[in-house]
Amino acid sequence: MKVLAFNGSPRKTWNTATLLNKALEGAASQGAETHFIHLNDLKFKGCQSCFACKTRGGKSYGKCAVKDGLTLILQKVRGADAIILGSPIYFGTVTGTMRMFMERLMFPYLTYTDPPQSLFPRRINTGFIYTMNATEEQMEGWGLGQHLAVNTWLLQMMFGASETLFSFDTWQFDDYSKVVADRFDVGEKAKRRREVFPLDCDKAFEMGARFAMEGK
Repeated sequence: MKVLAFNGSPRKTWNTATLLNKALEGAASQGAETHFIHLNDLKFKGCQSCFACKTRGGKSYGKCAVKDGLTLILQKVRGADAIILGSPIYFGTVTGTMRMFMERLMFPYLTYTDPPQSLFPRRINTGFIYTMNATEEQMEGWGLGQHLAVNTWLLQMMFGASETLFSFDTWQFDDYSKVVADRFDVGEKAKRRREVFPLDCDKAFEMGARFAMEGK
């Protein structure tokens, strides 16, 4: 049983990474082999529109033909029993790094048939963990929930199942006095960090544990 987690944040030890590591802890608690991949450490590009993955009879049909820092990672995905993606929200969507990864991860498996189908060889669980400075009310008011639901739909189409975890109104800085961030109530931020973020960590742990149990 292998569970992979992909960190789309440039920060290796902050909110997104913490939640992903909690998910892997949960998976490991059920005996899974876990791997944490920090995407920002890899040298890769997004989809290059070469369409080698769509070429009839081609050696790369259903696989990404681009050779770079993602090549071995994408091979590992084919052998995984569950994958969990994580990203902070930047300007209303996932980071550019995560978006490039998603293009390379999913497009090769998408057939240009009617209806579209997935070439991924089996069904696996997938999860997406989002962290954001916005509140839940702001996310829905700005339409971000509907936008991010597309990612869930894509993961379900490609891999068979997906679920989402949101961590709202996150603590962004070690010391708010050193940054110009006067719009935020630091006391309320600190309180949420103490009281709510640990609950988000518990939910991430439960996600990982559930994926591992279901994948046995």
